[in-house]
Amino acid sequence: MERGVVVITGGQGVLGSAAADLARQQGWTVALIDHAPGDAQEPGLLTIGGVDLTDPTQAKVAMEKVGRALGGIDALLNIAGGFVWQKTEADDPAHEKMFRLNVLTCLHATRAALPWLQKSPEGRIVNVGANGALKAEAGMGAYAASKSGVHRLTEALARELKDCCVTVNAVLPSILDTPQNRRDMPDADPKDWVAPRDLAAVMLFLASPEARAVRGALVPVTGRV
Repeated sequence: MERGVVVITGGQGVLGSAAADLARQQGWTVALIDHAPGDAQEPGLLTIGGVDLTDPTQAKVAMEKVGRALGGIDALLNIAGGFVWQKTEADDPAHEKMFRLNVLTCLHATRAALPWLQKSPEGRIVNVGANGALKAEAGMGAYAASKSGVHRLTEALARELKDCCVTVNAVLPSILDTPQNRRDMPDADPKDWVAPRDLAAVMLFLASPEARAVRGALVPVTGRV
């Protein structure tokens, strides 16, 4: 079954790669946008590298490339972002950095893709928030503040588009089972965490026609955490 064109930001990361693999299996044509360098194209997959999504002009240029090369955009998975654990008293607070990596990348990618999504019969935007932003723990201030911004962007845009064919939702994962998290937390049990493919499956459901009635939802995907 052909699903249309899905754009995945942060497409070369762990979650982005999992989402790309699953999307292709489900019949999507996939476009990956990433800060890492390297452009490539093969049947069913377009990669655009070297894109700084904190820059609205670069975001617009990248989306234009996708739309023109693949004939449109039907769904956007905003995965690009970053994480830092840092106490508020740190000498170099990361709040501005987290805002740029998590809020601005989401905002600029969304604004750049929206004209294309509005041409789709059923456009979809799926953002990545964070369960840890619902109640921040120690060291999570900068990250949680930025992901709270993603939550509010999701809710506001969903209301703005309520009379349109484009839906906007977000997933709120807990801890993803990634090589970096395994290194950072060697005493934890990764079986309690969320597998990237499982989170990708929820995102792709929200990007599907079957999720047309879901708007402005913040969906917890927390495994056993």
